[in-house]
This record gives sequence, structure tokens and C-alpha cells, in this order.
Amino acid sequence: MLNLIMKLPNFILLWLSGKKQITIGNRSLLPAFQLICVQNEKLGLDLSQLSPGDFRSTYNAQNILSIGLNHITATNHSVEVEGDSIQVREYSSKRVEDHAASLVYFHGGGWVIGNIDTHDNVCRYLCERLNIKIFSVDYRLSPEFKFPTPLNDCLSAYEWVINNNENLSIDPQKVSVGGDSAGGNLAASLCLIRKSEGKPLPQAQLLIYPVTDLRFLTNSIQKECSDGFLLTKGMMEWFAGHYLDSEGLRDDARVSPLLAENVDGLPPAVVVTAGFDPLRDEGEAYSDKLKKANNEVTYIEFPKYIHGFFNMLQIPGIKDSVDEICQVFQPYIK
Repeated sequence: MLNLIMKLPNFILLWLSGKKQITIGNRSLLPAFQLICVQNEKLGLDLSQLSPGDFRSTYNAQNILSIGLNHITATNHSVEVEGDSIQVREYSSKRVEDHAASLVYFHGGGWVIGNIDTHDNVCRYLCERLNIKIFSVDYRLSPEFKFPTPLNDCLSAYEWVINNNENLSIDPQKVSVGGDSAGGNLAASLCLIRKSEGKPLPQAQLLIYPVTDLRFLTNSIQKECSDGFLLTKGMMEWFAGHYLDSEGLRDDARVSPLLAENVDGLPPAVVVTAGFDPLRDEGEAYSDKLKKANNEVTYIEFPKYIHGFFNMLQIPGIKDSVDEICQVFQPYIK
């Protein structure tokens, strides 16, 4: 039913929302997202009463619809990490060449929710459009596993992909990293850590509305988009509280990549933000910082979109936008 509603003309979607089109400066919210945001506000989510388990169940249920692409194969691998093992799901197709480029992908969800199933559609679509293997990492979640465990799991998974390049039929020199939201944070932090350790860097980084500064000081999270657009400042504080053991860790560059002192010599990056996203300004700030350090960066803002759009492929127009992102990222991974 929701898919059918989202395909209605914009004027009807605005009418259903019960509001005039919402604007911020010269940005106008996409009517489909406006309706979603208005309906979400009516739910009256009380974060003080919300447990991680309940949030996970709700988020999982919201992301069960498949977009198809069943010709994309999915193979789960068990990867050893410190004190446990995690799943890494490999996506491929008959069109993907052997010993070619690949992308290690870290899902979003504030380090607390989400998994390789909630981002199955995204990874299938990336595999189809980029025509490379995608390795989706099911890192352990907070608060059961606080920082740095989720980040360390991602570092271990990336190392596993590199070390098993022959069995996985990929080129170890052409392994990129990417992720959305908290996953973008993990991808950016991975690049910084491997650089500091003198290890070979990913070929490129795909950062979709990444969390880059857990101090949450920017205009977009403090004022313009602090509330009403699905992801809120309060929700980000809730996520950070479950991810971190102490407030002081917010200043750690492994947590807040924007605070890294030295960002030169990092992999080429595509940084994507959304106009109605609390994380918009910190994503742009990280892009600017990378550029000032003479890194190769492409920055894209989708001014009509909200946080989470990358995982809403059923909404008209989103696939075209993800296609645009893939077209921009493609030259970096050849």
C-alpha cells in the first residue's frame, strides 16, 4: 500500500500530509518524504522508553520489502573477530568479472540497529549498478558491544576480504569501502586508522550522509533539521549514548573523523548528503576538510531528501539518485 501511495502525484502527497510544502532556505522537501515525516511525527516516539531491542524490531520490519534483483547471488561467510565471529555477505552476479574491484560495505543504523538484511536491497542494487562484488559486514552492535568493537569488527572484516582475495576472486589492490550514516562513519574511520598504521589503504571511499562529528555542533543538527525529518538530534544523542562509554570519546578521531588532525593522503571519496538531514553540515564539513588536504573528493547534496533515502529505493526518483551516485563513484574504482 505504501509503495502505491508514494507513486501518487506530488500535490496529492502534500494534501495527504496536511501541510504546505516544507522548505528550508531554497530547499523544498520532496512531497513523498514530507508525508513520511508527518506520519512519523504522529507516532510520538518516546526515546526515553525505547529499548535497542524494540527499535531493532521496528527497523527490521520497515526494511523487509525486497526490490527484486534475485539474479544477484548472496553468499554468507563467517569471519573471525576478537572473541567471536560475524557474518560477511558477498553479493555477485554473472556479469561481475573475476579478480576485479570490490566494495566492503558497512550498514547504517547508529551503531545500534540495522544488519545485513536491512541493507540487502542497497547492496544488491550497488552490485548491479557498479558491476562489482559487494561485501556487506554484519558488525556487532551497541550497547551490547560498545566502541571500539563495531569499528574493530569492520577493520577485521576488511582485512579478511584483502587476505582472502584469491578465494573471493577479487583484486586486493581495488578494494574500496563505503557505508551509510554510522556505516559511513565506520568507513571513514577505517581509512584514517589504516593510514595511521601505515597499512595499504582502500581504493576509494563511498560516504553516504556519514556521521563525522559526535559533538553535534552544526547548524543542521542544532537548528534547521534538529527535529521533524525522521532522524532527529535526540535520536542521534540516543545512538551516541549507546555507542560510547563516555562523553570524552566524542572527541576521539576514531569516533569523530572530522576531528582528525591529519587527513592528507586518503583514498578518493564520494561524500553524499541530504538537504533535510541533521547530519548534512558535518558531512559537507568532512568533504571540505578532505578537499583542503588535497584529497580527491566529489561532494553531492540531494537538497529535497531526508536522511535514510539511500535505503528507500521503492520511492520514485531514489533509484535515479543512487544511479547518479554510482556513476560518480565508478571512475574511482576502475
